[in-house]
Amino acid sequence: MTIMCGLAGVIVNNGFSEGQLTEIGTLMGQRLRQRGPDDAGIWCSVENGVMFSHRRLSIVDVSVAGHQPMLSEHRRYVIAFNGEIYNHLTLRTELSKEHLAPNWRGHSDTETLLAAFEAWGVQETLKKTVGMFAIALWDIEQRVLYLARDRLGEKPLFYGWVRGSFVFGSELKALTAYPGFDNPINRDALALYTEFSAVPSPYSIYQDIAKLNPGSILSISTSDIVKRSVHIDEYWSITEVVNGRRGNIFVQEEQAISALDEVLKIAVAEQSRADVPTGAFLSGGVDSTLIVALMQAQSQRQIKSFSVGFDESQFDESPFADAVAKHIGTDHHSIRVTAADAQSVIPLLPTMYDEPFADSSQIPTHLVSKFARKLVTVALSGDGGDELFGGYNRYVRGHTIWNRMRWLPTPLRVAVGTGLHSVPLAVWDLIGQGLYGATGAYKVGGKVQRVAHRLRNVQNLSELHYDLVREWFPSDRVVLGASRLPTRLDDLGFMYGTMPIEERMMLWDTLTYLPDDLLTKVDRASMSTSLEARVPYLDHRVVELSWRLPLQMKIRKGESKWALRQLLYKYVPRELIDRPKAGFTVPIGQWLRGPLRDWAEALISESRLRREGYFNVVAVRRAWQEHLSGSHDRAGRLWIILMYQAWLEVSHS
Repeated sequence: MTIMCGLAGVIVNNGFSEGQLTEIGTLMGQRLRQRGPDDAGIWCSVENGVMFSHRRLSIVDVSVAGHQPMLSEHRRYVIAFNGEIYNHLTLRTELSKEHLAPNWRGHSDTETLLAAFEAWGVQETLKKTVGMFAIALWDIEQRVLYLARDRLGEKPLFYGWVRGSFVFGSELKALTAYPGFDNPINRDALALYTEFSAVPSPYSIYQDIAKLNPGSILSISTSDIVKRSVHIDEYWSITEVVNGRRGNIFVQEEQAISALDEVLKIAVAEQSRADVPTGAFLSGGVDSTLIVALMQAQSQRQIKSFSVGFDESQFDESPFADAVAKHIGTDHHSIRVTAADAQSVIPLLPTMYDEPFADSSQIPTHLVSKFARKLVTVALSGDGGDELFGGYNRYVRGHTIWNRMRWLPTPLRVAVGTGLHSVPLAVWDLIGQGLYGATGAYKVGGKVQRVAHRLRNVQNLSELHYDLVREWFPSDRVVLGASRLPTRLDDLGFMYGTMPIEERMMLWDTLTYLPDDLLTKVDRASMSTSLEARVPYLDHRVVELSWRLPLQMKIRKGESKWALRQLLYKYVPRELIDRPKAGFTVPIGQWLRGPLRDWAEALISESRLRREGYFNVVAVRRAWQEHLSGSHDRAGRLWIILMYQAWLEVSHS
């Protein structure tokens, strides 16, 4: 296989010397050092004004034969590659059978990719791959740059224009290192960030900079630079997978579970291979437990598993992870995180996430990654299981919520919502404490207020999904001078109107929430510690099989992830797994009223907000006061604003 790493590069708009291109490559590469601390390389073509910069984290073929940027045997292509091609040995065998294999210099998948590109071309090669990746490929003969991103968006790839030059890289911080970078904030993208807690693809926080969508290939020739023109094609599409499943849906449950077992075993086995120590994250929930169980069942050694626990009992799932690990027989390691530990991460977030990002589970994800990195270099993750197999509560309960709401006439619904909303948060929490005890009380007030909002604003099932995944709303007009940009959620409203709402939510989340939020979180949190995180559920063969399962094999009688559970029960007793789903969260709301209050007040003071001019001061300050008073839980909304303010402070200092 290869190396996890970071890549960056440019095609400049005028004549630069080799020394100038090398200097730019050094600057851009230094910004990605945490992604690749083991090695660095730069390749330039002065004639074409092209530069590739690469940082290396050695995983497989740690020798010099894996050094990048790398030239193909016949010197047709040069590549800078971030990721893993799990089936690259199979591709080598196929090349040999077709008498197209080069004289191999090493055993990295980077070299395999180059040979495949020479033999089969770019698009056909990518269709044959199984993996996660971001690729920059320069065709020396045709003078064309190709950028490609994996099917589900596990690895990031940014591109765009700075002072007339075309720039690209694994993270925005590499692009902002280009000399003279002065691209302004994209206020329209900032408005989307306030809705979704992350800037959705294909946008970025900067004007003229974009994210390459998952499953896409971008091409640009030297002649396109002047026209600022790029060409983007899809080589794989989740929407095509969904459309193509007709007539291929599983009917027999036993057959479906068997097929799922087989494809997951293959994905876990392939992703467990490395020339460095490997392990897995284990929360004790369905998704991570199944990955760990399959990993241990196929291993000749005791695998290392990692979990994180919290002092606040209502947020602590570590006892469940401990029990599961004991049953499976892993070498389990659990870190206990105090509030002080978690809060110490907050100053690091603006540089770890080099555009605003406000999923607060970024904090425990970083901490468990840092903990795991002491013992392993690769860790398998259970992300993706919820989106593919119906795991989120909104899939299970969305229809029920809407059915209860829809029978109320709109005026009565609004009146009920207004009444619920007027009751202070603390009152609802006291009611919750009486009903559920101390451990369940903290959730009740926030849930009631979200229901109140839906009663007043939601008119149909699609709007319900929007409500469930957003924090600020366009009607809040929290970003000054912003217009509403279209998102991939908007594009799918009519096309998939006949799908069951549960499947529609899963598809929307796979296209948006998964790459923009979850995978961004995992990539930056793990790579900030030089740990490679792999996600077996996002092997595209697993994804394609998941869409062949009918809805009743995902959600049944109010239970989520039915198919995954049936498979998991072969490895772990039902009683260790069957419990309400809990998120990977930290008590941000409590901290904002306590130890983080002064920090937050400094970032969102009225004078500062007015001076910077990005946010509606009245809306932000109202949310802050409501939260401090305890009348409403505004933690999600406030964390979004605070993460932007903290990012702005660091990135523009």
